Amino acid sequence: MKTNIPTLLHRFNISLFLVVCCVFLQSQQFAWSAPLPNIVVIYTDDQGYGDVSALNPDAKFQTPNMDRLAKEGLTFTDGHCSDTVCTPSRYGLLTGRYSWRTARLKKGVMGADADCLIADGRMTVPSLLKQHGYKTAMIGKWHLGMQIPGNKGKRDWSAPVKDGPITKGFDYYFGIPASMNYGVLTYIENDKILEPATKWTRKKHPKSEIDSGAAAYRMMPPYDDEPKGKGDIEVAPSFIDELVLETFTNRAVKYISESAQDAKSGKPFFLYFPVNSPHLPHSTHPDFIGKSKMGEYGDFMEETDHRVGQILKALDDNRLTENTLVFFSSDNGAETNYRDWKRIYNHQCNGDFRGGKRDIYEGGHRVPFLMRWPGVIEPNSKSNVPVCQTDLLATVAQIVGAKLPNNAGEDSFGLLSIMRNSSEVIPAHGPVIHHSGSGHFAIRDGKWKLNMFRGSGGSLAPKMVKPKKGQSPYELYNLETDPGETNDVSAENPGIVKQLTESITKIVQSGRSRDGKPTSNDGPKHWPQLTWIEK
Repeated sequence: MKTNIPTLLHRFNISLFLVVCCVFLQSQQFAWSAPLPNIVVIYTDDQGYGDVSALNPDAKFQTPNMDRLAKEGLTFTDGHCSDTVCTPSRYGLLTGRYSWRTARLKKGVMGADADCLIADGRMTVPSLLKQHGYKTAMIGKWHLGMQIPGNKGKRDWSAPVKDGPITKGFDYYFGIPASMNYGVLTYIENDKILEPATKWTRKKHPKSEIDSGAAAYRMMPPYDDEPKGKGDIEVAPSFIDELVLETFTNRAVKYISESAQDAKSGKPFFLYFPVNSPHLPHSTHPDFIGKSKMGEYGDFMEETDHRVGQILKALDDNRLTENTLVFFSSDNGAETNYRDWKRIYNHQCNGDFRGGKRDIYEGGHRVPFLMRWPGVIEPNSKSNVPVCQTDLLATVAQIVGAKLPNNAGEDSFGLLSIMRNSSEVIPAHGPVIHHSGSGHFAIRDGKWKLNMFRGSGGSLAPKMVKPKKGQSPYELYNLETDPGETNDVSAENPGIVKQLTESITKIVQSGRSRDGKPTSNDGPKHWPQLTWIEK
């Protein structure tokens, strides 16, 4: 048979063209076409995995609006904050980098008045989105440091606040500097203090049985003209703790409504909405007292869910729901009074997991992790891939079609493929690093979790459990069969211990989790909590 050379060449060229097209399309699989979605991040404070009724069938209060996000979107059942306390998790969420890579925060949290933990020039979620045409706003609790003019008790309240959210990528900011027990209790808009915090207050403990059992407190009036003790904090005369959550929400709803027309005209917005609940003080709005039949904590949680519903309603009312990605999560697990709620009400804030806030165990960092984006995310879908809040930056980059530079989002992996198909496993996602309140480490890779010490690391000066003779200094758990971390299997799996130890060592020392050129952590190359690495 005679070969037709031109025909073969023609077929070859067509085949080559199709291959090139496929390669090109594959390389572009994460670039999103216009219109880009609005993005709303709702970030609660000290909310455990079991404090969403969709995640906890035995919950003693209901969260219908959080449940709506789960029903209409994607639940990551193995989603984690990057730390087990406030400040470092917020750093990780906004920068895509673990906060223990900074020189200043190897453990614990920051106060209200301090240099911002996010260095000038470091890429953040809002700064990246601004580069791609987004309006950016933050409304709520910051707790990453800002320079409040003057010193405690000697302030210049008319001077601007420096090194705050509007220097880190946000066009607009309204909120409070930190948790209420840290002060300064007044609202700040952009860089302006709206009311001088010229009065003084302190933790005030209610006398009710449930609150005394949970060591709860309030920051309520009456306020004093002069401080009475070392622990007193500055407060504005009109500041009322039980109105803070409502105030934040009203501002956020207003921002959404005012941004709606621009969003429909091709100018999307990013709203970061970190609330103050259910973190102590349990300052529930009077309209919600007694609603839950589970004390003030349950009431505060029901108010929190109501405020989430107000945000979702604002999106609905302004016809923005269909093109808005909503991400809902918490900065760490439930406060230690979760033990009181279990004892008194048989409600498990931490779900079926071990531990809570500050602990290296799952209850400290496995948190609600919900995403909704109609038309992209399949309703009522679930993923059991271990993911982390540091992944937000790379996910946003995928959505806007940006490539992260080597020195940004060092610990961030894009989740868009899972959002499109919840059965996706993202083989490129590296191990997740966990970090306790005392600054100690664990590594999670697949079903295995290796705690790099014995104990919970749940306080700033933890009592470490000394290994018995011949016992591994580490704790290894198979979370596939033992999610409650009840059975340490380090002795039976020395190869896994060795492999994970090598992996976490590389992640720490290379300055990054994702692929790229090694970078440096800030500050010293070694610090005390790197117990498994020789100095």
